[in-house]
Amino acid sequence: MNTSRRTLLAATSLALTASLLPLHLRAANRVPKLGMIFPPIGRGVPEEGVAMYGERVEYLAEGLGLETMTPEGYEAVIDRIGPAAQRLVARGADAVVLMGTSLSFFKGEAYNQRLTDSLREATNGKLPVTTMSTAVIKGLKTMGATRVAAPTAYNDEVNSRLRSFLMEHGFEVVALRGLGVEAVEDINLVTQPMLLDFCEEVVKSAPQADAILVSCGGLRTLEILAPLEQRTGLPAVSSTPHALYAATALVGMDPYVDGYGRLIGTHA
Repeated sequence: MNTSRRTLLAATSLALTASLLPLHLRAANRVPKLGMIFPPIGRGVPEEGVAMYGERVEYLAEGLGLETMTPEGYEAVIDRIGPAAQRLVARGADAVVLMGTSLSFFKGEAYNQRLTDSLREATNGKLPVTTMSTAVIKGLKTMGATRVAAPTAYNDEVNSRLRSFLMEHGFEVVALRGLGVEAVEDINLVTQPMLLDFCEEVVKSAPQADAILVSCGGLRTLEILAPLEQRTGLPAVSSTPHALYAATALVGMDPYVDGYGRLIGTHA
């Protein structure tokens, strides 16, 4: 894309954003504050969020202290989700999203909905809320997916639970392989070139797939989405970028951003 067209698209997107923001944000002439609950402790402003939306969004982060990406690890932090949401409300959040895909899918869709309800209750029903799992499911459905290839960061147990979750939503899981990461800090050992090659390998094992889900909010996936789609010819949805895409829509923004794959390059 040439520079003039990119500049025009950026200006158009900013104009759309201004017109779609909730009235209280437009009246106050301020950027929306997106409250984000991260499984690990100490997670700051998401780099992918800055790359996608720059200063158009102010990010507020709270951490839960997750240590392992295992069912036992998730159980240990569940009771911290409501208080984290309440802290975000106190800090002025305009919407709240629970980051961490496996944290919200590991007990199935009914549990994901209970988590969503608990977020809503923690905000006294005043703020829009969502989870990362809800965001990726919506993304897959927006792309018309029916047969999903899913490269993940997880071990076999968490992958099994992801398979069940996707099947609950009507998807056929034609390939599902994980990197076997359990300790949260080990996710930082996964480089983008390594991840891109792994994703392509998983997709190639399932030629019948019509969409890709790269699952794990700890993986840095934004910059590999377009190359992955180019290599495979399939639309790709991934955890953090598409949670950000869904969450910014909650505060009235058009989440469209050019250059990061088909879904993010679509106006909501």
